[in-house]
Amino acid sequence: NLDPTGEYVVSTRVRCGRSMEGYPFNPCLTEEAYKEMEQKVSTTLSGLEGELKGTFFPLTGMSKDVQQKLIDDHFLFKEGDRFLQAANACRFWPSGRGIYHNENKTFLIWCNEEDHLRIISMQMGGDLGQVYRRLVSAVNDIEKRIPFSHHDRLGFLTFCPSNLGTTVRASVHIKVPKLAANMAK
Repeated sequence: NLDPTGEYVVSTRVRCGRSMEGYPFNPCLTEEAYKEMEQKVSTTLSGLEGELKGTFFPLTGMSKDVQQKLIDDHFLFKEGDRFLQAANACRFWPSGRGIYHNENKTFLIWCNEEDHLRIISMQMGGDLGQVYRRLVSAVNDIEKRIPFSHHDRLGFLTFCPSNLGTTVRASVHIKVPKLAANMAK
């Protein structure tokens, strides 16, 4: 645990991106491929059990209120930024996109945002080990049912080259109460 007393770390998050084998990156996907992928992901995730068990919510048909609440709570992605739009990665929005989360919202999957899958594990506090173990367990379970694109030299393939390799990113939200306490320094 990075912060056993809970004095500094508010929350911990570890995520990775995965591309589904047999499908091109977003700019080359057809609307039919987006929908096919969403269906495959939804079906696969419905088989998760234990703390990973949850519900898949397609963006198509999601009410604006529910969508905004998930965005405000930092659980849901928005339509791509100007860079993703310039790269033609937001075609047919919101078709074929969705979010899956467990009951506690400590495990989420974004379907067809920047990558085919963005797999996220997070929770309040600083228990990085628990967050990471949840992510690894989920990735291993999902990969048994959906093969991921992998290259021997580059690692896991993702839309953005900066995410190649393990694609794993970890972050913590921390309290820094005295950062601006003495403006003279």
